[in-house]
Amino acid sequence: MHTKLHVTRFLMVVAMGSLFTACGRMGGGSGGGAVAAPKTDDEKVFYALGLDIAKNVDVFAMSPTELEFVKAGLSDGVTKQKPKVELDTIRPKIFEMARKRQDVKSATEKQKGKDTVEKAAKEAGAERLASGMVVKTLRPGTGESPAETDTVKVNYEGRLSDGTVFDSSYKRNQPASFPLRGVVKCWTEGLQKMKIGGKAQLTCPSELAYGDQGRPPSIPGGATLIFDIELLEVTHPAAPATPPAAPGMSGAAAPGTPGAHPTLPPGAKMTPPNMKLQAPGAKPATPPAAPAAH
Repeated sequence: MHTKLHVTRFLMVVAMGSLFTACGRMGGGSGGGAVAAPKTDDEKVFYALGLDIAKNVDVFAMSPTELEFVKAGLSDGVTKQKPKVELDTIRPKIFEMARKRQDVKSATEKQKGKDTVEKAAKEAGAERLASGMVVKTLRPGTGESPAETDTVKVNYEGRLSDGTVFDSSYKRNQPASFPLRGVVKCWTEGLQKMKIGGKAQLTCPSELAYGDQGRPPSIPGGATLIFDIELLEVTHPAAPATPPAAPGMSGAAAPGTPGAHPTLPPGAKMTPPNMKLQAPGAKPATPPAAPAAH
């Protein structure tokens, strides 16, 4: 399903890319080979369009020869030449090829990811959890740890195993806030191992991140991800409204009756609704959309 959506987007982008090819031909270009670096604003826009198309067809991992066939198809379509294949007959095979190549690429990424996880687990201060992820404390915190039901405020940087940064709240100069139940499993589990004011590195196998589908074009399918995270703040969910006691009842209400307090797990402490626990020096900010959601 995910692959089909990505390929559908690819086909739409290719349709726009046809304009790029047409402009190159109308401008006297040969349609192949290297061209001069873009200079005018229009040339830069078309060049950037080419880069965007490349990201969206990355799943095909095309060879130089295959790329030439794509160029030929674009050229014939734009210049209204007679197609060399029956498009309606071949179109379903586009999705089939994308799926097969995605499977191969995901398998390769998973193998690279295993090596990344093994290396991370051997580092000093690292803990490998039962799920397979690795948590390494970079700076211990002094506050409490969040629960799965809490909302957290963090600064973070996400990288691929080769070091490529695909997301960073530091670059946006704005921390992010989101419920722990609304993100990938690696974050949900890993952040519960942290304390407010602390910083940790999470190494996330693909099955705890975005799986075989990835998040094209930034995150390939099967990719192991590495996050450096600072936990700035934890917000507890608001307590449900307590209904009034039934007429004629006095004293402590029995469990399950109107007015009874919710039962807490052993050792848990009652926390006032909406109480915010904030690290010293953390500045409030309007959070962007939650990252790494799944």
